Amino acid sequence: MVKIVISEFMDIHAVGDQWRSFEVVYEPDLVDCPDALTAALKDASALVVRNRTQVTASLLDEAPGLTCIGRLGVGLDNINQQACAQRHIEVYPAIGANNPSVAEYVLAASMILLRTAYRSHDEMIAGAWPRQQCSGRELAGATLGLVGLGGIAQLTARLAAGLGVKPIACDPYLPPQHAAWDKVEQCDLMTLLERSDIVSLHTPLTAGTRHLIDARAIATMKDDAVLINAARGGIVDEDALVLALKEGRIGGAALDVFEDEPLTEEAATRFRGLTNVLLTPHIAGVTTQSNARVSAMIAEKIATHLTAVRQIARDT
Repeated sequence: MVKIVISEFMDIHAVGDQWRSFEVVYEPDLVDCPDALTAALKDASALVVRNRTQVTASLLDEAPGLTCIGRLGVGLDNINQQACAQRHIEVYPAIGANNPSVAEYVLAASMILLRTAYRSHDEMIAGAWPRQQCSGRELAGATLGLVGLGGIAQLTARLAAGLGVKPIACDPYLPPQHAAWDKVEQCDLMTLLERSDIVSLHTPLTAGTRHLIDARAIATMKDDAVLINAARGGIVDEDALVLALKEGRIGGAALDVFEDEPLTEEAATRFRGLTNVLLTPHIAGVTTQSNARVSAMIAEKIATHLTAVRQIARDT
């Protein structure tokens, strides 16, 4: 029987009957057990992963029957795409399925960071009443700079505009005639950083975007601007960001992604004591609803692929 291996969390109930004719190995802990994962893939036709499973060329060498990989999300930096192409393995990301979740995260983080009231918790527990320091700013009237204008950023821009926010964006890869520019002002990165009250990152992690937000970029931002990264950790130079946060050269930051995930002890120590940063464990795109949408989408893509492969085998 055709075998599907799932190495990380998936809303298996959202699969429904789509995989009823396949053997399904659902073991979310395989991501932490390399030997067990390798063994499971020996006779597998499909692999389903999130962002933690590292799909390397050596792992693919141990899976000679693999014909497709489903990615429960959109980022593909944990998958060696070149190695997949060389082995004729199709890679299916869940494009669009978690857009609403990430867009809402960006807006929620923006509100929290601008209001600054979240910083009062410990002081109030200690008996203080720091009302004067917690007035903050409203979201309405702010300028939101979107670095990248793909599907998530476009939805974020639409939702933000409805709240009275002005969206601007830089995306050299989106054609000037694209409809998204009708309601979003186009500018270059440095101009965006200079003008934005909120900077939100929406680019993939590539050689060209690694440490795109470095010390120079941060220095270009307003002193009270906030940075939100729910894209990929390597886009931000974390050392430069932490230094700017400590010195008050940036208003705050919300980080859902990091250069090392999970956070190493050393990385976590850098953020200790900072009151102007929010850290979340790569969950911007993870909600009950998005899990169901992502899982259903990947289940359908994998089922369609494997059914086609099986039919070809029957016809030959």
